Amino acid sequence: MMNEWTAQKGQLLFVVFVGLSTVVGLSRLMDSRRPAIDAQIEEEQLYVNGQTVKRISLGFNGLAADWYWMRSLQYVGRKILNSPRDIQLDDLGPLNVKLLAPLLDTATTLDPEFMEPYEYAAVVLPGVNVEDAIRIARKGIAANPSSWRLYQHLGYIYWQHKDFKAASEAYGQGAALSGAPHWMEAMKAQMLVEGGSRSTARQIYQRMYQETDDPDVREMARKRLLQIQSFEDRDMIRRILGEYAGHEQRCASSWKDVSNALRRAGLSLDASGAPLDPTNAPYRMVKTGCDVDLDLRSEVPQK
Repeated sequence: MMNEWTAQKGQLLFVVFVGLSTVVGLSRLMDSRRPAIDAQIEEEQLYVNGQTVKRISLGFNGLAADWYWMRSLQYVGRKILNSPRDIQLDDLGPLNVKLLAPLLDTATTLDPEFMEPYEYAAVVLPGVNVEDAIRIARKGIAANPSSWRLYQHLGYIYWQHKDFKAASEAYGQGAALSGAPHWMEAMKAQMLVEGGSRSTARQIYQRMYQETDDPDVREMARKRLLQIQSFEDRDMIRRILGEYAGHEQRCASSWKDVSNALRRAGLSLDASGAPLDPTNAPYRMVKTGCDVDLDLRSEVPQK
């Protein structure tokens, strides 16, 4: 009995060793195929495509998919850290992220049931290449036809692209699946009625914040919710500033001129009377007191 247990243990260790060796080998193979980096332009290509990796991974597709998934996160993180601009996860257009779609594509080719890359593609790729985002989402649906979440991701992509009819269809298809929440059916109708409204955007980001397991996606959704609230705050403040200017025939000289009206509107104020944004940073009075903008130190995204 002991000899049998020892033999099984040895076989298990051998399998683990082969799996780790395969991943290390794949990493070295892909790194060896990196093109040279020009001093001015970094041309990045996918070293080995998904089908090739699948053939040489010796059945350890899950490990290889995890590796590609981690590389995609590191790739985006490095790009954001190296950018001098304040970049949001769902607005990577200014960055050169040509490698991202192939990385996510390869991860999902290796493991078609690996859900995280599909969600990441839906959130990140619309700001880079909406066709890639749609293609990967539909690839996920084809491989996982009973997953309503993939239809949620597809609906989000179309919503971002302002194709509200296609978004409604995607939410409706997902709503028809077993286990889909009731709000999917509600989103189907809302996309047709007020797809471009802030209330729709708030619902989309609230669902994303509540349901995602990805901390980067959750943080992005949190900041977009703050931004939506700030848009509504600023509309209210502009109305108050406009009413003051119309009554006094001049713009406000300071926030104290309109502090009572701001309080009545339900806005929080600091000691100087300045209204506070959702992150408790004071709004700035601009255009000599006739308009309002975010403080440069605010956590609310500028765009």
